[in-house]
Amino acid sequence: MNRHAIPTRAVPAPILCTRRGVLFAAAALAAAACLSGAGRARAAEPAYAIPPPARDEPAAGPGSETAVFAGGCFWGVQAVFQHVEGVTGAVSGYAGGSADTARYERVGMGDTGHAESVQVTYDPSRITYGQLLQIYFSVAHDPTQRNRQGPDVGTQYRSTVFAVDARQADIARAYIAQLDRSGAYPRPLATTVETLEGFYPAESYHQDYLTRHPDSLYIVINDLPKLENLADRFPDRYRKQPVLVRP
Repeated sequence: MNRHAIPTRAVPAPILCTRRGVLFAAAALAAAACLSGAGRARAAEPAYAIPPPARDEPAAGPGSETAVFAGGCFWGVQAVFQHVEGVTGAVSGYAGGSADTARYERVGMGDTGHAESVQVTYDPSRITYGQLLQIYFSVAHDPTQRNRQGPDVGTQYRSTVFAVDARQADIARAYIAQLDRSGAYPRPLATTVETLEGFYPAESYHQDYLTRHPDSLYIVINDLPKLENLADRFPDRYRKQPVLVRP
């Protein structure tokens, strides 16, 4: 389902979404309820209280490292990491497929191997890879949903950690196993770990989308609650001013 056809203003009208050219109308009353004071504070998916990873990378000095995460629509995932202390950049894009299909309209067909992803650049002296994973599995998306997140359905919305090296892959797999054993989730995690073959930045209109369109109905319902959950569950990690692609 292509949620990018949703109007950018929160108006009391049906939500129109497209998937392979077919129009679906969501109930306007349900949308209006989400925009009410109580509804707006509720996330589209739960935020999970989870333990930190038992295995993490060792402490490091100042520098710059990269991590890539996929967890549904990249608008919300990007926004979450843009508000994390120690993150120096977060770019929406595509991973899992080839360069010649890394375009929004093509990825939306669901057969390219790509997933909407976010490339996170971080300072390992301020935040570790494992701490980024904890935020990813807790508030950035619902890792128990397979090939979907909320209203968005298809392999392009899958939950995937794209590891840049064997170290990241080992940490991610160990954490997934740890979380499955923890009982923190109602179902087993659907998250896969894939080797990052390439990351391709998305079109400019997708970058910093939440910051530029905070009143978009999709953002209000699905993504602003993620930031509320980040501030609530990780107050020491939350930064009020986001790190933007286009300052």
